[in-house]
Amino acid sequence: MFGYPSTGSLQVVQEVVWRIADGKAGDLEKLATSDSTDSETRKTAANWIKSFQKGAKGKVAADFYDEASERQVVVLYFQDTHQVKEIDVRLDGLAGEDGWQVLMNETSLKEATGAPTWAPKEPGGNGSVSTG
Repeated sequence: MFGYPSTGSLQVVQEVVWRIADGKAGDLEKLATSDSTDSETRKTAANWIKSFQKGAKGKVAADFYDEASERQVVVLYFQDTHQVKEIDVRLDGLAGEDGWQVLMNETSLKEATGAPTWAPKEPGGNGSVSTG
């Protein structure tokens, strides 16, 4: 792991990976931010499970960007499948009362599976800072 996650942002990222690996769309959908519609959330969860389930069952590394007081961009590296996925996590609800959630509005498979063009190809690259 690289970057500086908060306890909450690290936890929600771990839950996203576990729920993708488990293939339980309903459980993954529960992690969505309030600004995604139910339809967007359902389609995104299905896309992520279809595309990343195999990789999520193996080793996964994560780089955390930005400071973690309210939101973070996280790049996941599914090491067995060599896939790279960017997700956005943030505090949700009034003054963050709903805790850390993930933005789930990638309704097209192409959008859901596109690797971020700005991120390093390998975890910890391009100046990422190790926390351990």
